[in-house]
Amino acid sequence: MNSNAIRQSQIMRPCSRGLQLRYKSTKPVLDKKRALPPLSPRTRDFLARLIRVDQAGELGADLIYSGQHAVFKRTKPDLAPLIAHMWEQEVHHHKTFNELQATHRVRPSVFSPLWNVAAYGLGVGTALLGKEAAMACTLAVETVIGGHYNNQLRELLEMIELEAKQAEDGQTSDELRKLAKLISQFRDDELEHLDTAVENDAEKARPYMLLTETIKGGCRAAVWTAERF
Repeated sequence: MNSNAIRQSQIMRPCSRGLQLRYKSTKPVLDKKRALPPLSPRTRDFLARLIRVDQAGELGADLIYSGQHAVFKRTKPDLAPLIAHMWEQEVHHHKTFNELQATHRVRPSVFSPLWNVAAYGLGVGTALLGKEAAMACTLAVETVIGGHYNNQLRELLEMIELEAKQAEDGQTSDELRKLAKLISQFRDDELEHLDTAVENDAEKARPYMLLTETIKGGCRAAVWTAERF
């Protein structure tokens, strides 16, 4: 399977990076210092779920790359810098959501200790299988995370648009706008990792479909669980 086919089959690329932050209101801004109304209970509940699941997801990604790097720095030193680059980005994502979690007083997922063990084990295990298996793991994980971020961004933009329409001066909450920008940036980082995996022989892993579909299924189950518990 060539790279283009993988991109199209794994994630809807046009509606991922193509989903842009187009929420600026055409209404005149009357007072930039206007006190915005508090977020609705529904919005706050959405933000709590978003922060909790994304913190758990970035924790998992951090540990997956940590496990892979621990193996490759000994077995494939030439590959270790590439893994380290992606790992560094995931560490930044993880730290950012840790800070958001503390700021908004969002409880972590009760299954966080399980994510620690499972994610690091997945990183080490796929790296021990070789470069192709490790890249297939990256492809599977980033497919799920990239799509998940895209869905969150779509919902955030809908909230921002609705808020702008309801406000007399068209202003929207700084919290929502900043979070949308952050999610957009992190989504693009994840899709960059997906591209890197494709370019580094992810599709040559054997058994490719069994490996990637199993990992994607586990990631989707983790997302569903972290959103609720």
